[in-house]
Amino acid sequence: MSGSYALLVLVEIGLAVATAVGLLFITAPYGRHGRVGWGPTVPARVGWLVMEAPASLLFLGVYLAGERRAELVPLILLGLWQLHYVQRSFVYPFLLRGGARMPLSIMAMAIAFNVLNAYLNAKWISSLGDYPVGWLTDPRFLLGAPVFLAGLSVNLWADRKLRGLRAAGGGYRIPRGGLYRWVSCPNYLGEIVEWFGWALATWSPAGLAFALYTTANLAPRAVSNHRWYHDRFPDYPPQRRALIPFLV
Repeated sequence: MSGSYALLVLVEIGLAVATAVGLLFITAPYGRHGRVGWGPTVPARVGWLVMEAPASLLFLGVYLAGERRAELVPLILLGLWQLHYVQRSFVYPFLLRGGARMPLSIMAMAIAFNVLNAYLNAKWISSLGDYPVGWLTDPRFLLGAPVFLAGLSVNLWADRKLRGLRAAGGGYRIPRGGLYRWVSCPNYLGEIVEWFGWALATWSPAGLAFALYTTANLAPRAVSNHRWYHDRFPDYPPQRRALIPFLV
């Protein structure tokens, strides 16, 4: 691993720390927390599409430039990554409802992060990492890949549940059933689990940095969403936690 690559990994970990600290004091102004004062805005659908696309397309480009691009295990890891990001980049934006908008500044910061993160992870699995066919029977892959898929499934299910509530009309409502019995944001919990599964399956510094950043970004937002639900709905289930059942 070159010094420049290691430095970029450390930059991403530093961004995770800075994000966690910043989000303790400021709630990112998009979605239900959207508000004025953050400069020009774009339609949320456009924002999500533009800011998430590099995570799929740039990743693919960097991957195809790697000398291990035709090997079986890297191809499987490529498939796992794209399973998440093709949906997030090119399906999810078109499932959004309403006329919500997103600050251009939020979109720009997300693009910058996704460029860095896609490069680091694609470079590792297609060039720097060593994944012989035997990796498919390694305990790290055997545990990490199912954890990734389980987290992805929870994330997709929880997002679909929220969209169903909005489609039923009447604005925001209390989601119920499944993991919503125990936490306010199973979609965020699923995504955090997903990327820790990726970190384990790839056993890579880039994967770990991404899992840490995902936690730093989504855990504070889960707390903010949990607080928002309690403020908006007096009958919100008191036993429900923000992110981790029975704990947080």
